Amino acid sequence: MSLAFLIFLVAWMVGMVATFVPVLPATLIIFLGALGATLLDGFQVWPDLPFLLTFGALTILIGFVDNLASAWGARRYGGSKQAVWGALIGGLAGLFIPFGLIVGPLAGALLAELLVVRKNLPDALRSAWGTLVGLLTGLGAKLILHLLMGIYELWRLWEPARSVVGA
Repeated sequence: MSLAFLIFLVAWMVGMVATFVPVLPATLIIFLGALGATLLDGFQVWPDLPFLLTFGALTILIGFVDNLASAWGARRYGGSKQAVWGALIGGLAGLFIPFGLIVGPLAGALLAELLVVRKNLPDALRSAWGTLVGLLTGLGAKLILHLLMGIYELWRLWEPARSVVGA
């Protein structure tokens, strides 16, 4: 097991945990781990440059996935922009309570709809639910993409895999 493999493994594990913490840039942590591991492993223009460019593009794309999923959920169920912001703030506050990653966004979106937008309770509940569905959809998509990125990079850095592909 090489040092590059271990460095990426640690960065990937941190990134996977950070996936569940809204304020931490999980995808960027994973990308920087891949970049560091690639440079430490002896960067070669081919195949490392296309790999890093692809991972960089995925990093940017994953950032959009999270935001688009939240907006989709909010809009799909009649939520407002304030509900999305309430869900994000509630998610941050939820870090400090049990089941906060679910309860926080739901409560934040609901409070935003009730107190800021002044919707009635059934409409506020519906849009808060939609915001939560969007946030969880985005989280699920990010988790799957982070998992796939990590598995691919670990396979790429793993010595026995190199002998199979002739690298």
